[in-house]
Amino acid sequence: MTDEVVRFHEVFVAAEDRRPMLTGVDWRVGSGERWVVLGPNGAGKSTLLHIAATYRFPTRGQVFVLGHRLGKVDLRQLRRDIGYTSAELERMVDDRMSVVDTVLTGSRAHLAIWRETYDDHDRRHATSLLADLGLAGMEDRVLATLSQGERRRAQIARALMAQPQLLLLDEPAAGLDISGREHLLAVLADLAAGSLAAIVFVTHHAEEIPPGFTHALLLRDGGIVEAGPINQVLTDRSLSACFNLPLEIEYHEGRYGARAARAVADGG
Repeated sequence: MTDEVVRFHEVFVAAEDRRPMLTGVDWRVGSGERWVVLGPNGAGKSTLLHIAATYRFPTRGQVFVLGHRLGKVDLRQLRRDIGYTSAELERMVDDRMSVVDTVLTGSRAHLAIWRETYDDHDRRHATSLLADLGLAGMEDRVLATLSQGERRRAQIARALMAQPQLLLLDEPAAGLDISGREHLLAVLADLAAGSLAAIVFVTHHAEEIPPGFTHALLLRDGGIVEAGPINQVLTDRSLSACFNLPLEIEYHEGRYGARAARAVADGG
């Protein structure tokens, strides 16, 4: 496998109304890197991940994923090496399926079980993933009966079913309560320490960055504010420029936090 897991070269994306969604993005994800993508609403974070997951093509520019250029590769094969979760994808999965069947569909990047069959090895693998993600004993539950946090973890198990090289997570902690968020971040910290070639995790909140993440990309208005090693990018100056608000970044025992600068918080 190439040391370059993802590369965007001069990537532009325009919406149907020609509004720019990404503007001239140059970005490289190397093997072994764990990236967090931060930015305000409408910054282009989900669009960036949708392209990296091969479910959208750029309006202009070149995108390479796992050594293959989009537009020059069989996407059905490439998607088996990419684990991807998003709210949009979650809504497309049939929530009348059992939890274990939901996970099994990830082995072929399908959204439901059709005519394909799965053997005992497949089911043991799916059950093991669920146990690793804190969902042991829930295999036969209907997906719709799980809590929001449990469903997010089931979707990550589904994304891992095909043993992908690249894992892409679009706001997996959105809408979770504190307990659900902390369970999820513990799972992501374990994944960050694992053997995946690369992980890219999109969030709005510095508090949701799991321990073990190595790089950060800050997006605003479709363009890159800053990108690189996380301790160099997550600074007061860069985060303030990204969110257009004076912010102070904090770091304690492997976790980040951000809040309005004291003068702003005090109304000064």
